[in-house]
Amino acid sequence: MKANAKHQTARTSSIDVGSATVALIRLGLPGLCLLACLTGCTPDPGKPNGTASSPSPDAPWFEEVSQQLGVNSVHDVGTPGSFFMPEHVGSGAALFDYDKDGRLDLYLLNNGGPEKGSRNRLYHQEPDGSFRDVSTGSGLDVAGFGMGTAVGDVNNDGWPDLLLTEYGQARLFLNQKNGSFQSESRQSGIDNPHWGTSASFLDFDRDGWLDLVIANYVDHAPTQKCHDQSGRQEFCGPQGFSPSISRLFRNRSGEGKSGPERFQDVTVKSGLVKHPGPALGVVCLDFDGDHWPDIFVADDARPNRLFMNRRDGTFSEEAVSRGVAYNAMGQSAANMGIGVGDVDSNGFFDLFVTHLTEEQHTLWMQGPQGLFMDRTSGAGLAESQWRGTAFGTVMIDFDHNAGVDIAFVNGRVKRDKSGRSESVPGVPPFWSPYAQRHQLFSNDGQGKFRDISAANSAYHAASVGRGLACGDLDNDGDIDLVITSTGGAVRILRNIAQAKGHWLMIQAIDPARGGRDAIGAEVTIRAGTREWRRTIQPAYSYLCSNDPRAHFGLGDVRSVDRILVTWPDGSKEGFSGGPVNQHLVLKQGTGEPLK
Repeated sequence: MKANAKHQTARTSSIDVGSATVALIRLGLPGLCLLACLTGCTPDPGKPNGTASSPSPDAPWFEEVSQQLGVNSVHDVGTPGSFFMPEHVGSGAALFDYDKDGRLDLYLLNNGGPEKGSRNRLYHQEPDGSFRDVSTGSGLDVAGFGMGTAVGDVNNDGWPDLLLTEYGQARLFLNQKNGSFQSESRQSGIDNPHWGTSASFLDFDRDGWLDLVIANYVDHAPTQKCHDQSGRQEFCGPQGFSPSISRLFRNRSGEGKSGPERFQDVTVKSGLVKHPGPALGVVCLDFDGDHWPDIFVADDARPNRLFMNRRDGTFSEEAVSRGVAYNAMGQSAANMGIGVGDVDSNGFFDLFVTHLTEEQHTLWMQGPQGLFMDRTSGAGLAESQWRGTAFGTVMIDFDHNAGVDIAFVNGRVKRDKSGRSESVPGVPPFWSPYAQRHQLFSNDGQGKFRDISAANSAYHAASVGRGLACGDLDNDGDIDLVITSTGGAVRILRNIAQAKGHWLMIQAIDPARGGRDAIGAEVTIRAGTREWRRTIQPAYSYLCSNDPRAHFGLGDVRSVDRILVTWPDGSKEGFSGGPVNQHLVLKQGTGEPLK
């Protein structure tokens, strides 16, 4: 993003402050101010990184900057009018720093097919914040029925690798450390001849090597045709197709395995095979506080599934008993995207799952630990300015008032029942009847939400929204967004929210595993009597991989007392606190060991 006082691209370097390793942001003159703050000063409350004075409640939070940054990709969805079901499920995106230069890069998927479809595109973020298309020769410029992505370092060399899910297969690409990726022969043992959607890396057996779960949708029969009430051909829904089985692959690299033996399919052994479902979203987190990752799956038109890790290589399905299978009315819905965040700051993460226009998106709040309850209405989320069919969703504190906000993107899966076919700017004619405006809800810091969509025209512009990825693209401390739309142009939204408070960004890495991101690590910040908790897990939303760093909006907190990390292997460390408004890099083994 073009240089100015607030939006500059940052390089990072590491210094030791106490027991923590801190990433300094080098921004010229503003960077000198940050360096001074590390030695004891307090940020100016009137500056962009301090507490803003009397921010306007109707001021926009985002501006659209795709063309300005050089990203002009339009999603290829094949031949309009064929009503091939995978077309309207959409494609996602990945935000990841593939060349380790300290800036997030962008990977965009297409699903026009392997024969005539457009190739996926990789954009490298340049030092000035613009993006350069480096697809050709990257190894990631493949064509197919692209669905979702997951990013993680599968060989512990410190460089992020990428998993691509497609209708009919999944492909793993290993980072070659030179700006290119190589498809590992015979899929590294990852054999998924199904309709893969979202995916996630996790270390379910805590052996130090990232395993993989792929959410599979339905066993689709392309010859089956569906029609609307007027007799016109329409996209089919999941009804009428057999639900598929989400698959779990164990990484055997620790046993010296590579190539086609790197991953072993343990779907049957783990118990996942016993519980099929039409999966669209997946997130892997510790749901019961035992520090072993569990697997939550959002199922379309069926009860959600929650696979609890039994710490012996097997999982038990407990969605009903833990309260996340059904909504407050005891009903299942068209569960699609998954947002994760601590709405009421009680130290436990909550889940927000998106549904159809005719349904109600659901907020399941956690408490006591391991148990959830539908709190959608009480949180104000039922009071929306309009209704839509939502897919990708994130829970992020966009304005740093210490309350996680909720954003989601809308787009119908069937034409409006009124039969209207209005032209929507920027949306191809065939897809216009499916386009809807997106929505944004502000958290007042106390767990109550208000729909501010109308005040954010750059965000709510209509499209057939599917993927929503988030990350700090310009390293200024606030979170930006990337929207993917079926048949439409990708949109990058820069965060311009009037700052209400302070922030921290934390990257947790494991030096013993090549310095890779410690996926599954739990990070807790303490300041006085207040506490915030996040998990290092980039796989959430819908079909997307997000910024792997943990973001904290801290309100009026100007310094933190302590940072606690529970690492993926279950060990715990404490790190000294300090000033806010900075990016920190915490390395396992450099903190104070805790019991």
